[in-house]
Amino acid sequence: MAWNSWNKFGCNINEQLIRETADAMVGSGLRDAGYRYLNLDDCWAESDRDAAGRLVPSAKHFPSGIKALADYVHGKGLKLGIYTSAGTRTCADTMPGALDHEKDDAQSFADWGVDYLKYDNCNNQGRPAIERYRAMGDALKATGRPIVYALCEWGENKPWEWGRDVGAQLWRTTGDISDNWSSMTGILDRQAGLEAYSGPSAWNDPDMLEVGNGGMTTDEYRAHFALWALLNAPLIAGNDLRSMDETTKKILLNADLIAVDQDWGGKQGHKVRDDGDAEVWAKPMSDGSAAVVLFNRGGTATTITSGAAEAGLGHAVDYRLRDLWSGAESETTGTIRAAVPPHGAAVYRVWPQRVPQAAPHGTLSLQAPEFADRAQPFTTTLTLANDGTTPLLAGSVRLTAPGGWAVDGRTDAFFPVVAPGKSWQRSWTVRPKAPAGEKIALTAQTHYATAWGARKLDATTTATVATAPSPGVTALSKAAWVSAENGYGPVERGTSNGEDKAGDGHRMVIGGTVYDDGLGVHAPSRVRFYLGGKCTSFSSAAGVDMEKAKGSATFGVLGDGKRLAGTGVLRAGQPARALEANLTGVRVLELAVTDGGDGVDSDHADWADARITC
Repeated sequence: MAWNSWNKFGCNINEQLIRETADAMVGSGLRDAGYRYLNLDDCWAESDRDAAGRLVPSAKHFPSGIKALADYVHGKGLKLGIYTSAGTRTCADTMPGALDHEKDDAQSFADWGVDYLKYDNCNNQGRPAIERYRAMGDALKATGRPIVYALCEWGENKPWEWGRDVGAQLWRTTGDISDNWSSMTGILDRQAGLEAYSGPSAWNDPDMLEVGNGGMTTDEYRAHFALWALLNAPLIAGNDLRSMDETTKKILLNADLIAVDQDWGGKQGHKVRDDGDAEVWAKPMSDGSAAVVLFNRGGTATTITSGAAEAGLGHAVDYRLRDLWSGAESETTGTIRAAVPPHGAAVYRVWPQRVPQAAPHGTLSLQAPEFADRAQPFTTTLTLANDGTTPLLAGSVRLTAPGGWAVDGRTDAFFPVVAPGKSWQRSWTVRPKAPAGEKIALTAQTHYATAWGARKLDATTTATVATAPSPGVTALSKAAWVSAENGYGPVERGTSNGEDKAGDGHRMVIGGTVYDDGLGVHAPSRVRFYLGGKCTSFSSAAGVDMEKAKGSATFGVLGDGKRLAGTGVLRAGQPARALEANLTGVRVLELAVTDGGDGVDSDHADWADARITC
């Protein structure tokens, strides 16, 4: 557990920032929660070595030197980490790398009192990875100082198979994370199957946390943190600790999730079910319980249901269920269920028990379409499920719609009982009144009695007000999408993805052919358009843009979640592949790009000349 400077500050670091961050780690409670390492990333040294061939801390940014900084950090009850690369230069190219200087650099780190080394992979001259990383592992060991050795090899040569052998305690499994949903979920997908390589003193590292950096929603950050905890990932915060808000602090300081991550048994969690946008992940805990994440990748709230057996627990008469976000406890006969917000995660810890010791687990869910057509009413359905062994009694529910919206019938209702293992439902017809593009929330609340006292549950669902495209042929570069997820940078209109910043794309070039229109994306990417069943066809020339010398991607055209057309793996330099799809009856069109199986680096993909006919 640590903090690292890169995700928030990049090269803009100095000793004052690091000292202030050390103070913040103590003052915020992070140190006492287990965050002990304070890690400098790239750009801390002068551009050249001294006459003796040793690294020199930047005179401008670290004038007191690394030793003085380590002393300050140690005085706060923390440990200091540092960075270099297994190449001739570091990744930012501001300072020398450690290739062929491993012994001197390792000794400098030890002499300065460094406790952790992140060892990157840039400018490696094409030399074998195991050879380069073993050299530093041996050099660190030879210093006699205990220094955590973190390989940042990006998963290119399967370091989970040999990292332990070269002396490392953790190894990156992928390329760098970015502060967006698509990057985070793309990295998550690449963790499946790696759990066999993780264990005490040998950890898979899916990269640092982006929690609190502003590129994702609170629900997305909560899912990010919960899943990293389930994966036994190093929890390395990367936000500005000096000014973090209470929401960020609550996520990073969640003691229940930290306990999942730090469980002494060291068994990594894994995906146990994948139903498309709904996933179930589970992790065995050393006390015989299990941690369970119900993960919703979709754009609308959904109810996800799992069970004790799926979580790896044996048969029991009853189970204790603890919500690791709220701390609320309930009992269940084995069903693990939650209404999960879009891009969110519900997290539980489950223990077998002989007799119920809490109120029954109730789940209140509210379902509505992801997109509400301004021209049509829609139905929202409320469900209250009882997964415990005793009834829910004398209950009431109330639906709240946005101001000015029409709801058919009364918005309140009453029920006498929901028996164990049963559920109660009520539906309403809702007529939207809002401009297209506005996202609105419907909320519901229920009160009921149990043998353990009164209980209250809340539910929320969101819908985006949408309108169908105009009749005729529309270039998708000119159309309004309803959602866009992109691996790096924004989706670009009319140009390639560029260098991953808004407006920095170039003319699209696929296999030597130039295209002057389309959408430029970076895998993994999903761009969605509301059609409302009014369109008939889609066409595009799909391919990997030549602005990068390498890159591979697969393209898929989906209608309402069903694959309509697609490609196999396409690579940079190959000609575009013509894609056409019948859109008759399709409400939502999705253009999806995934990597070609070799990581997402340089996967700049073009939907050239993308058109719909409506």
